[in-house]
Amino acid sequence: MNSKQNSFKIRTVQINETSCSESLPGAHGLHCQRPDSHRGGEREREEREAQLLLLPLGSGSDSASGTGLTGYPRRGGTERASPGLSLALSLCGHSHSQAGKRDPDAGEGEAMASEAPPHEAVQTAETPRLMKLKAAFITKYGAPPSFYIRAPGRVNLIGEHIDYCGYAVLPMALEQDILAAVSPTQTEIIRLANTNPVYLDYNVHIKKIHIDRTNPQWHYYFLCGFKGIQEHFNLITPCGMNCMLDGTIPASSGLSSSSAMVCCAGLITTVVNQKALSKVELAEICAKCERYIGTEGGGMDQSISFLAEKGTAKLIEFNPLRATDVTLPSGAVFVIANSCVEMNKAATAHFNIRVVECRLAAKILAKSKGLKWKKLIKLRDVQTELGLSLEEMLSAVEEVLHPEPYSSEEVCQYLGINQKELVTSILSQNTQDVTSFKLHQRAKHVYSEAARVLKFKNICDHTPENAVQLVGKLMHQSHVSCKDLYQCSCPELDQLVDICMQSGAIGCRLTGAGWGGCTVSMVPTDKLEHFLAKVQEAFYKTDAQRAALQKQNLFATQPGGGATVYHEA
Repeated sequence: MNSKQNSFKIRTVQINETSCSESLPGAHGLHCQRPDSHRGGEREREEREAQLLLLPLGSGSDSASGTGLTGYPRRGGTERASPGLSLALSLCGHSHSQAGKRDPDAGEGEAMASEAPPHEAVQTAETPRLMKLKAAFITKYGAPPSFYIRAPGRVNLIGEHIDYCGYAVLPMALEQDILAAVSPTQTEIIRLANTNPVYLDYNVHIKKIHIDRTNPQWHYYFLCGFKGIQEHFNLITPCGMNCMLDGTIPASSGLSSSSAMVCCAGLITTVVNQKALSKVELAEICAKCERYIGTEGGGMDQSISFLAEKGTAKLIEFNPLRATDVTLPSGAVFVIANSCVEMNKAATAHFNIRVVECRLAAKILAKSKGLKWKKLIKLRDVQTELGLSLEEMLSAVEEVLHPEPYSSEEVCQYLGINQKELVTSILSQNTQDVTSFKLHQRAKHVYSEAARVLKFKNICDHTPENAVQLVGKLMHQSHVSCKDLYQCSCPELDQLVDICMQSGAIGCRLTGAGWGGCTVSMVPTDKLEHFLAKVQEAFYKTDAQRAALQKQNLFATQPGGGATVYHEA
């Protein structure tokens, strides 16, 4: 039985040594098979292209749906039990059971969704990064770790700022990650240390956890994950732990280092307390608990961190959460370039203002169409209730929402509510002082970006001869929309996008929340070295600070795997 058939079978692997500073940009091509039967004359190609770019957009994808549960045995007391199979964690010294056996009547999608993150054996002596992490752990805590956990970052290829509006997104996990060495303790203390001296040690009693959303430090993201699992299982006395963490995801770069930390912590807390959750359950819990630090995200980052599989991007859909493989076009690689402008999305109101603007746009659209607007929160909800296509929703935006900013007074008047109701029922805690909202622009971006995601996947599924060019065009359209309609770019990002396009990228866009962070470019495989040299010369070598960190700021990547538990073989 292979690892896909049983997520709990221990496999011997080596942890990927590629880091931001060690990537080998010329080594990765992203391939898919393109049958000759799909090729035809020029007219046939044009007809296929028209079909791909004008496909109906009102429906979702044809991905497999369904989720299931897989559980560890629960300890006694008042903790809430979760249904599922009884299994033991060899990492914690418990005996094996029949865990991991699939229901023969379950479909492939349901079975995959019900799996817990895999447990794999690793040869630390053959993995320099793990050896360093283990040595740092021993130096700090005086004994070797019991196990290791990895949670990857991600790059969103297309579908920006639409997950929290209910729409599908298309990310892939990175090889860059958060890696933790962990040991459970008999104390009620969480001890956190980091191999990077910039991030100071942090110790806290499990009953004195406080997350300061006004000052988001690195350890608060860990505590979000811990608290989410603690509350899910109603753990009255959760297990203490010693942790040493190492990260290769550039901070505040739009590559989801913060969510990777939350996911890593959530999985750690599950393991040390001898609990179990499926990948889907972990993703949903971690998406919710990251909001403890003030981020009103939609769940993409946490979902891809758990559901990713090496070698494939994923279409991530919500309600219910599900992931579908997307094989990327052959002949191109994806290159990450960091603008070197940091944006901590929890420390600024920009991100959360956009969430609120989308919420207000949904409510005004809903009321204008005679819907029960008070119960509708997301723009996807409005489309679902109306039964309209995405093109029709774009027409509704033009019909209902004016391009000029809405004042809070105008919003209240249209919805028939007072200022207090607006603040307490619709606005979030850190947007209550906002008095101007660009609803037309935000809704137009969301509906058009949702359409681009479906077109992107459809192109990848059908692989026309010019698939790379078609996908690149969609990526460029996405950046223009992010820049002009959602206004989540910045001058440095726009400059970097222009340089990447001039250097040979077929498509380029900001990725992540924006207002800084990274771009992702689609580059022909045979032009990669030329592209890297041109971008280095035009963007990084013109600034001493950028030049000093060039290797970790500019690298090609390939789709990586999801969160994993490792133990020494």
